[in-house]
Amino acid sequence: MVTVCMIFFSVFLAELGDKTQITTLLFATNSKVSPISVFLASAGALVLSSFIAVLAGTLAKTYLQQIPLKLISGICFILIGVWTIYNYYKG
Repeated sequence: MVTVCMIFFSVFLAELGDKTQITTLLFATNSKVSPISVFLASAGALVLSSFIAVLAGTLAKTYLQQIPLKLISGICFILIGVWTIYNYYKG
């Protein structure tokens, strides 16, 4: 149960303020679309993308056991952060 809670809060915090949340917020401002429709569509999209991520992770674990995936993903996150900071100061 602790692992499930840790996964929940990690994903929850990662999604806060993410492009997904901003996009959902903007769709919710459209008076032609019901808020429940926006919620169901965005929740369904998150469920589907999470399913694909879990499937990809399972396949990666099976076929890429010798490659340090956590290290590679950590380096990628750092590179994305550096790129974001660079673009911020570049203008």
